[in-house]
Amino acid sequence: MSAVDTALVAETETRSQSRIWKKLKRNPSAIAGFAIVLFFALIAIAAPILPIDDPIASSWSAIRKAPTAAHLMGTDELGRDILSRMIWGAQASLMAGTISVAIAIITGVPFGLLAGYFGGWVDMVISRITEAFLALPFLVMAIALAAFLGPSLMNAMIAIGLSAMPVFIRLTRGQVIAVRTEDYIEGARSIGLNHFEIMGRYILPNIVAPIIVQATLTVATAIIAEASLSFLGLGQQPPSPSWGSMLNVAKNFLSQAPWMAMFPGAAIFLVVIGFNLLGDGLRDALDPRET
Repeated sequence: MSAVDTALVAETETRSQSRIWKKLKRNPSAIAGFAIVLFFALIAIAAPILPIDDPIASSWSAIRKAPTAAHLMGTDELGRDILSRMIWGAQASLMAGTISVAIAIITGVPFGLLAGYFGGWVDMVISRITEAFLALPFLVMAIALAAFLGPSLMNAMIAIGLSAMPVFIRLTRGQVIAVRTEDYIEGARSIGLNHFEIMGRYILPNIVAPIIVQATLTVATAIIAEASLSFLGLGQQPPSPSWGSMLNVAKNFLSQAPWMAMFPGAAIFLVVIGFNLLGDGLRDALDPRET
């Protein structure tokens, strides 16, 4: 590629990024979703340096205390500060959401590429297996896999990622089928590029946008799934904090200490709403048909 061609490609990418950002800025709900996600992400990243109490340090003199100046969100059944556990729990929830989706993308997109590009028996085998997975409810499969792998946050992330994989296989397959007959794909074949070069250099870059949108929306689903697994004792293990495990304990004290359930429940609600709003905004911004 000549220097002129490189400059033209760079200018086109810059214009495209500028157009996407302008469309995002015109969408208040997308900006609100981005702000919510950024807020929780910054809190999770800054947890080790924030001046907060030890999330696993108990105090027998402060058991189930209502919110006060000393404990802004109150304390739990062991006298642990709920605010610090909320902040450290954000790490587990966001990490579970992002890593689970990364696992789903890494395992699902290649199979979708192969099925959509080659078709024939390859497509038939991959599609039938994918449909078998999709026949099972997402959360039921995640619970079954997590129970099989054993209770831990890492195993929960693997279970959630594998349960979300069929969605990315189906999405990628459909997108590949839509673009594999385009003129630039035929041109790539005519100059002698092999199948994997065509998939990597020409097909995959042109189907990234819907994958990004789906990934953003799936993070919200994965966070709910992680909270559900932790609630059932299959995710983050005590005494490490997790919003789901906090809700599991709080269900026993709803009448005596409602704040124990209120704050982690509100956090899960907000972060899921944030990712959904951001995903909807990205869908509109990345759609070339939208102006």
